Parts: sequence; structure tokens; C-alpha cells
Amino acid sequence: MIRPIMRNVLVLQQPSQEATEADLPVAQDLLDTLEAHRHSCVGMAANMIGELKRIIAFDNDGSYLVMLNPEIVSRAGEYAVEEGCLSLAGTRPAVRYRTIKVRYQDLGRRRRTGTFTGFTAQIVQHEIDHCNGILI
Repeated sequence: MIRPIMRNVLVLQQPSQEATEADLPVAQDLLDTLEAHRHSCVGMAANMIGELKRIIAFDNDGSYLVMLNPEIVSRAGEYAVEEGCLSLAGTRPAVRYRTIKVRYQDLGRRRRTGTFTGFTAQIVQHEIDHCNGILI
């Protein structure tokens, strides 16, 4: 189901709770909503659709990837960037890393680790910040 985009900063600044198997429908709604906004958005976190769960979805080089309970375990190559967000007007400065390693669960709740670089790494960092209640 396509959900409305959350724009309430007080909600967006709240840290999200761990996602469980019961939250898999939220992951599907997140994917549906991201796909509906694909012309203006490359990634979303569940709090952007009003669900305070640690779930993100993003464009991973042409196909969508969903992560449950993602956490960055290593990072390298700090740089400064200007970012926009579907939940916020305008752009803001952010510090990102060119390469990150992320531990997460897939939709089958299997533990995975992935390394991401470049723009994909930037997207993942932005969405994990959302999970932590950090806004650009």
C-alpha cells in the first residue's frame, strides 16, 4: 500500500525500534511508497511513512533492496555533501563516507553483511540516519 509521506519533524526525530517478523507488511508498504515516488526519491526509511521501525528500502544500482535493522559496522573516506529528503523541504549539508559496511537482515530475516560505495553508500547512510532519528 502506498502511504503518505511523514513531514512532522518531531516524529522523524524519534529513534526507531527494532523490526520484527510482524513488521514485514511495513516493509512492503515502504517498497510500494518508494516505487510510487521513484521519480523524486532513491531511498526511504519506515519513519517516513509513519512507522518507527528500523526498516529501509533503497535503489541498489537499479533494483530495490530492503534492510531490516541495518547498522553501519565500518566506514571510510569521509566527505561533505548537500542532500535533499522527501520529508523535508530544500537541501542541507551532511557528512558521509565513500565506503560503508552494513550488517542487516533481509526480508527472510537472514543476517547479511554488505559493502556499499559511492552514491549507494550515501543513500544507505541517509536512511540509517532516519532510523536513528537524525535528520539532515
